[in-house]
Formats: sequence, C-alpha cells, structure tokens
Amino acid sequence: MIDRLKFDENGLIPAIVQDFYSRKVLTLAYMNRETLQETIDKGLTCFYSRSRQARWLKGETSGNFQHVVRICADCDYDALVVEVVKDGPACHTGADSCFQNALVEGAAPTFSIDALYELLTARKAELPEGSYTTYLFQKGLDKILKKVGEESTEVIIGALKSREECIYEIADLTYHLLVLMVQMGISLEDLRKELASRHVIDKKVKQETMK
Repeated sequence: MIDRLKFDENGLIPAIVQDFYSRKVLTLAYMNRETLQETIDKGLTCFYSRSRQARWLKGETSGNFQHVVRICADCDYDALVVEVVKDGPACHTGADSCFQNALVEGAAPTFSIDALYELLTARKAELPEGSYTTYLFQKGLDKILKKVGEESTEVIIGALKSREECIYEIADLTYHLLVLMVQMGISLEDLRKELASRHVIDKKVKQETMK
C-alpha cells in the first residue's frame, strides 16, 4: 500500500489520528515513508516532526502510546486516517485531543457516552450549585453506591412492565454508573479494555473459570 501513497515535495503525508472507540479526532501529524513503515511494523504511531526535523514516536517520552488498529488512505492516496487505542492523552497539553478550540458550535450536538462522561468529570471538578450530579459527588461513594443499587432494582421492575419502561430505567442506571466511574477514577477506556479482553475468551472456558 505504501507504494501507492502520494507523499508531498518534502516526502511527507498528513495523518489524522482518530480514537478507535469514540471516533474523536485526536491529532493531525505527518509521516514520511520511514515513520509510516515503523508505525506498521511496531503497531504504534510514529510521526515525522516538521519543527524538529526528526522522527517522533508518540509516547516514547510521555508513555501515552497509541496502538494502531487500522490505517486507511483517502481516495487520492495523499492523506491517512490512523485509528488507534490510546494509553493516555493525545495532546502535549494533557488534553484528550489536540482539537479543543471550537470555532463554531452546532445548536444540537450529537449525544455520546464519551461526551456525557466528560460532562460528569467537569461536574466533579467544578461542583456547580443546584446540580443533582454535584449533590451525588458531595455525598460521596456510599450515596452513589446506594443509588446504583436502587436503579438496578428499578431496571428489573421496568423490564417486567414494558420495553419502554426498561429503556427509561436502564438510562437512569447508566447515568449513575458513569457517576460511580468518575468518582472512582475509572475511565471509559478502562471499561473498553476490560470488555475487549473478555471478548476473546471462549465461553466454555469462561464458565469453567467462574465455577
């Protein structure tokens, strides 16, 4: 595939790095033929720094490696999208993504679990008055666990009533579980990794282990 790519006059090709799970754009960097080949060989993103005129393995200093899931070229073979599972923040500022400075905000942003998790994280840091989420964080772990237990029971009751009632109660439980995750410092990435590790386990082996 590399032979089909169109590198620019400096031997570089832009690489848009995207979170494999959340689909969030993390950063825009550049690769030359050598760093692209290293990325493919190691399964870790490796770029070419135009400012330093040098190879740059993401995470080599910070530990925030990006594990490559897939690399796709565009229709003209002059740009790449690199889908990754990241070990930590993508931006040197410590932000999850380099793209944090909104120029235009749509009136109706698309809902996502990741966006809700980030909102809850902000609530915990800022504790705005009058917020139910603030109330939960201020009351602490015991209160949050009590609500998770109550909402779990409500899901069971709702499922016995109707599909719609079950959806409503699952949404409540999901919210309280996310609050619990934020309280305990558990990220969505932690959860995804745990679920991914279970996905490859044979069902029979897993059942025997549980016994």
